[in-house]
Amino acid sequence: MEFPTLFTARLRLVIARPGLEEPLARFFAENFAGHLKPWSPTPPPGGLGADHWARQLPGFEKEFAAGTSARWVLLVPGEATEVAGTCSFTQVARGPFRACVLGYQVARRHEGRGLMREALEAAIGYAFGEMRLHRVMANYRPENERSARLLERLGFVKEGYAREYLHIDGAWRDHVLTARTNPGFDAAWLRE
Repeated sequence: MEFPTLFTARLRLVIARPGLEEPLARFFAENFAGHLKPWSPTPPPGGLGADHWARQLPGFEKEFAAGTSARWVLLVPGEATEVAGTCSFTQVARGPFRACVLGYQVARRHEGRGLMREALEAAIGYAFGEMRLHRVMANYRPENERSARLLERLGFVKEGYAREYLHIDGAWRDHVLTARTNPGFDAAWLRE
């Protein structure tokens, strides 16, 4: 199977698959403890090192081939192995729902530069076009003002509030529920 690559002005997005074990391990080693931890589920036993990714990436590749996820790794052009962040479309539903859940994270050193917005615009375009989805849902902790602003700028609309939604950073955390729908959705896709 051929895997897509998305290009933006400052990034190259590739599907998470074998060969990215070391770059992903480095990204999490540099960013998890002090930067991503308040917003992320607890890592599995053994952490997020290369061994973890060696176990996970073949499954991510199969999920993409099956159309059940699209997990993107954001690479800095010219630095083939520097991961600037990730964004993932998971829990992909077909049939009359045609939706997924979006998750994302950016390296501390790349935060505040508009890179995640750039990446998500491209990735959402892929989800609405090639994946033929109608809805992308993204949820964030109420105190995560950066995510709130980013999602609003990307056209996500607040749809609700979920108490004790996810277990993050050692406790059940409330989340604001948002979604963006595909204005170009073709009803003929429902028959595929």
